[in-house]
Amino acid sequence: MAKVIYFTACTLDGFIADEHDSLDWLFEVPGGAEDGSWERFIAGVGPMAMGRTTYEWVLEHEDLVHQPEKWQQWYGDRPCWVFTHRDLPALPGADVRFVHGDVRRVHDEMLAVRDGDVWIVGGGDLVGQFDDAGLLNEIHLAMCPVTLGAGAPLLPRRITSRRLTLRSVEQAGQQVRMVLDVARSAPS
Repeated sequence: MAKVIYFTACTLDGFIADEHDSLDWLFEVPGGAEDGSWERFIAGVGPMAMGRTTYEWVLEHEDLVHQPEKWQQWYGDRPCWVFTHRDLPALPGADVRFVHGDVRRVHDEMLAVRDGDVWIVGGGDLVGQFDDAGLLNEIHLAMCPVTLGAGAPLLPRRITSRRLTLRSVEQAGQQVRMVLDVARSAPS
């Protein structure tokens, strides 16, 4: 059965992006990518979901409007649902679908289109909506030795230890990686 997984990195003070919605801080952290964990994770991913801010950052950071082939370098042919109320540029050759509304409806559509786990790329509020709907199964987190003091929070919801179980922790370069199982909540 497909799982819904939030796979992300965060700072020591719990932010996934700085106050300007940038992830540049992450690329300053040495090591961690050489152990094959990315390849193992992405191999199990079918559909992806991301919020507007994450999509806009990826577009800008990778200059995807001018180099859309870079999308396939990172994500292959996986379909991606971008949750937004704005008009955003589509990418030639990429299966990007712009949606809004209830994540349950979109989740069902995602599973009907592609097998594999659902990766919620970001942001934290979108992950919270999946959790509110009782759909979030796991959090894969790479915590980095960086503090930002402000920015986009990891997950702006209260989820207590009654629902979170730490499955594993390991060091990879300058990252502490942890996997948490999330007991499903009753949909709100």
